[in-house]
Amino acid sequence: MKKYLIIGNGIAGTTAAEEIRKNDAQGEITLIAKESLPLYSRIRLPDFLCGKISEKELIIKNQEWHDKKNITLMAGVEIERIDFQAKKVFTNSNDMKTLTFDSLLLSVGSRSFIPPVTGNDIAGVMALRDINDARVIIKKIETKTTISKEMVVIGGGLLGIEVGAALIHAGIKVTVIECFNRLLPRQLDYKGAQLLQRLLENMGFVFRLEEAAEEIIGEISQNAQKLASVIKGLKIKPQVKGVKLKSGSLINAEAVLFSAGVRPDLSLVLNSEIKTDKAVVVNERMETSTPSIYAAGDVAEYQGVNFCIWSEAMEQGRVAGINMSGGSAEYKNIPPSNILKVAGIAVASAGDIDVDGKMDSDIVSTGSVYKKIVKDNNGKIVGCIMVGDTTDFNKIFKQIKGE
Repeated sequence: MKKYLIIGNGIAGTTAAEEIRKNDAQGEITLIAKESLPLYSRIRLPDFLCGKISEKELIIKNQEWHDKKNITLMAGVEIERIDFQAKKVFTNSNDMKTLTFDSLLLSVGSRSFIPPVTGNDIAGVMALRDINDARVIIKKIETKTTISKEMVVIGGGLLGIEVGAALIHAGIKVTVIECFNRLLPRQLDYKGAQLLQRLLENMGFVFRLEEAAEEIIGEISQNAQKLASVIKGLKIKPQVKGVKLKSGSLINAEAVLFSAGVRPDLSLVLNSEIKTDKAVVVNERMETSTPSIYAAGDVAEYQGVNFCIWSEAMEQGRVAGINMSGGSAEYKNIPPSNILKVAGIAVASAGDIDVDGKMDSDIVSTGSVYKKIVKDNNGKIVGCIMVGDTTDFNKIFKQIKGE
């Protein structure tokens, strides 16, 4: 009986486990999750922050699903190290369990990128990547111990805007700092981003575009100073009081949220024989440079590309699972696509969005809707942007993919 070990239970790892079970009814599948929950939607974490859904409603594949598929889910377990040649994984759980495998999938995902800004380690600086981060932010909002009036979000990407919307809903002033000249620079061109910005400003957002944080200013309160003088050796971190921009401006803030993108988590392959570049390098079968070791999702890089998006991770997990269990499948890079709700505003984009306006485009622009269909020299649709109305997006995306 073959032993399959999957590290990381995001959409890539869980999809791989499901594909393995389809091809191998008897194999032993173990899915290791660093977090306490089974597969859940990171995309919906802002809805959880807003109180629109419960923690339970985040879950996509519950424990019952794993039991029915005969997939062992080890939740809340961290990996200490991996011996790829001996095919052993060492956990740092209470019993220091050692697991063996015949085939291993690395689907550990990515980590929030915290830019090297002075003061990025003081109290009140946060990021939102997983359920634990969300729980911390919710507690701070509810208790108003850290966040009660003003917050700065560094990064004008999707997650930062969504979290900002949740904070505005809680009565907190939110200023978003973005180094680009527009919001969602990976998904929108200037005109689309301009419309989105206007709609968001109507909700209460304040944006500082083409700006960058130089320093996060901290201060130790008088009460904390008194406490430190009484308790010898007590170390107290400064609390966020503002953000200084490179332009010289100072923005008041009680907390700072970094939403500056993600980086693949390569901690388990450092100093190993596994080949890496920006992420773990894989071939079209999702195989790494070491036999029987596969990678998929945010941690994997194929032909120099890693979009770190849900659809890419799911497809890579599917291909990896098939090949791990004796089947044959090849991964092909697909055009990046996103269909989103940004603070309740429908946004979608796919393929080549032609930011520089060098290609032929069909554009519809009204007060609350912006649509752009991008075509190549042969008239083939190669990209699209939709803000305010995403009707027919799936139909157009199929044309972009050539289906």
